[in-house]
Amino acid sequence: MTSPSPHSNSPAPERFPVVVVGAGPAGLTVGNILRAAGVDCLVLEAESREFIERRPRAGVIEEWAVRGLERRGLAGGLTVRAQRHTECEFRFDGRAHRFAYGELTGRHHWIYPQPLLVTDLVHEYADVRGGDIRFGVRDVRLHDVDSGRPSVSYTDPDSGERRLVRADFVAGCDGARGASRQALPARARISRHDYGIGWLALLAEAPPSADRVLFGMHPDGFAGHMARSPEMTRYYLQCPPGDDPGNWPDGRVWEELQRRLGAADRPPLTQGRLVEKRVLDMHNYVVEPMVFGRLFLAGDAAHLVAPIAAKGMNLALNDAFLLGDGLVAQLTKGDRSGLDGYSEACLRRVWDYQEFSAWLSEVYHGTSCGDPYRAGTTLARLRRLFTSPAAAAAFAEQYLGTAGAY
Repeated sequence: MTSPSPHSNSPAPERFPVVVVGAGPAGLTVGNILRAAGVDCLVLEAESREFIERRPRAGVIEEWAVRGLERRGLAGGLTVRAQRHTECEFRFDGRAHRFAYGELTGRHHWIYPQPLLVTDLVHEYADVRGGDIRFGVRDVRLHDVDSGRPSVSYTDPDSGERRLVRADFVAGCDGARGASRQALPARARISRHDYGIGWLALLAEAPPSADRVLFGMHPDGFAGHMARSPEMTRYYLQCPPGDDPGNWPDGRVWEELQRRLGAADRPPLTQGRLVEKRVLDMHNYVVEPMVFGRLFLAGDAAHLVAPIAAKGMNLALNDAFLLGDGLVAQLTKGDRSGLDGYSEACLRRVWDYQEFSAWLSEVYHGTSCGDPYRAGTTLARLRRLFTSPAAAAAFAEQYLGTAGAY
């Protein structure tokens, strides 16, 4: 719940039209949109700048999201350095099946690791646009968000003093464990779905073994291959939820990857040193609504889509575009329509992507569930993608996020 206003010997309160809590893709994009429109704001981040610029996260950005960044002058580094992908490949029944969604739709994906995008956004906000961002803040709390005078307090990492910042609006972009979620009132509804599976997330010092994303559907479990750079490759292996990465020595990892992603018509994977191993338990959640008084949630503070569908960063950017534009319209023109429609507009795409994640999870994991019936229907779904133009078009639309409306 919202914390009461602090009463302490802290310095006199500051004031900003908007306080953004969290410096991930959503928070930094909102901050940049505000600064470009001449709206003053403050970004608060619990971690250091170095940490957020190196934190491993997703890397798939949909074309519409890149265009949105371009329109706001935030895609300079991305369009120069990102990889452009126009196809993916499903591997099942011991063979490779190429899905050329670029040929089918004329659309593509960009592969640009989130740390690089965050680095670009921090530089643009702080170094180019002169935005105020404070790293390493502690014990962040939100106050009176249901009133017309919300505020945010935090402990200064250098002085140890409590500081209070008053605002007209608070953008909560600090994830599921941040202060924004702690401030939610009892009326907030959080819907959650656990898939009951884990993924072992791996980062290998090895060049990609293909110029496309690979999805391996194998009776022993799912495996995935995603290029991160010419020298680094992200892999995933299905494992029990809560598994210990220590159960996966390098030899076992590469043996499983070679088997689950093996195809008679493709060469073996290029192996290398594994520099990261962590287990991700697959689950989704959605907070409804995404607005509580003067608090507007965005990104993982509002919703999570498991990496099954590689949609998380795209939803965060969609939230940020809508929220940033809505705040600018309200604060510069008195037009509240964008903020009034914010939650509904975001949640329509959020729930569509949630549904696709659930559908794709069955495709990825159905062959290894131990149920012959589910395994058979999963293979039927996969084969349909390569025999039915209608099924292929429907999958491509969801995979690329290109529906005309949500």
